[in-house]
Amino acid sequence: MGHRSLQAAPLGLLALPVLLVLAACGGAPGEAAEPAAGAGADRPRVAVVPKGTTHTFWQSVRRGAEAAGDELGVEVIWKAQLDEGDRAGQIQVVQQLVGSGIDVLCLAPLDAQALVRPVADARAAGVDVLIFDSALEGEAGTDFLGYVGTDNEAAGRLAARALVEEMGGAGEVVVLRYRVGSASTEARERGFLAELAQHAGVEVLVEDRYAGATSSSAQTEALALLPKLREADGVFCSQESATVGMLLALRREGLLDELAFVGFDASPPLVEGLRAGEIDALVVQDPARMGELSVRLAKQHLDGAAVPPMTDTGCVVVRADDLDDPRIAALVE
Repeated sequence: MGHRSLQAAPLGLLALPVLLVLAACGGAPGEAAEPAAGAGADRPRVAVVPKGTTHTFWQSVRRGAEAAGDELGVEVIWKAQLDEGDRAGQIQVVQQLVGSGIDVLCLAPLDAQALVRPVADARAAGVDVLIFDSALEGEAGTDFLGYVGTDNEAAGRLAARALVEEMGGAGEVVVLRYRVGSASTEARERGFLAELAQHAGVEVLVEDRYAGATSSSAQTEALALLPKLREADGVFCSQESATVGMLLALRREGLLDELAFVGFDASPPLVEGLRAGEIDALVVQDPARMGELSVRLAKQHLDGAAVPPMTDTGCVVVRADDLDDPRIAALVE
């Protein structure tokens, strides 16, 4: 299948003051980051709570958040529950952090509805909340400070156009969703299907199957879809572990040369699959920028400045030919 030039959604740019402060944060994934030795006790405390810690995506978010904290003199506390499917666990993490005296909470909600009450409780306790990566039901500026992340519906449309191009303009498609309640992936899937509907030669064979929170569960679901995958001309997965699971299943069954395959996010196995021609395209976000801007905007709020209701961190469609572009290499490292 042929490769085409890089496509990009607009990247949101935000000019913010830079404060040079020597500070560092550490800690193992899933644990709170400890302040640097000798750091001042009066630094603002910003907690960053991702959906999970195991995926490469979240490790990049952490890198960006802690870099911004180092620069701005902010103590960044990184913490999440172990299981990315554990809504109750994320709620408990939020409640613990709010009770620990943080100044701002940056939260990637596992569920757009289940985290509404904990966020309202945090605000009632005097802790403002910035939402990143995945939306929360409510109004920016009223129910939470604002949203930082990808325009996920637009990203889904980019993925659909890439898949249609790889299929030569027509064909039958299987969609493997992520999980119910995840606003970011639901928006991607919605955008993807809306864009496909604009192409008369494309038919969706499957659109109601879910990968679950791990690559293992995604592989199991992909294998259950084999009869439909053998009929299909293209497949789309809306998130990192779903794409990994599908890759493993198609590789095992020898179907990678039979299907156009577009996935989402970048991790070493996915980049390797892209470079090898097993995956035709990945829609890649900028998670490090997402983490960085979340902390910057939290500090901006603490300094008394307004926070935009929406900050788009952008995304790009990446094919194998794009991997040697330094801009792309920085996103997929």
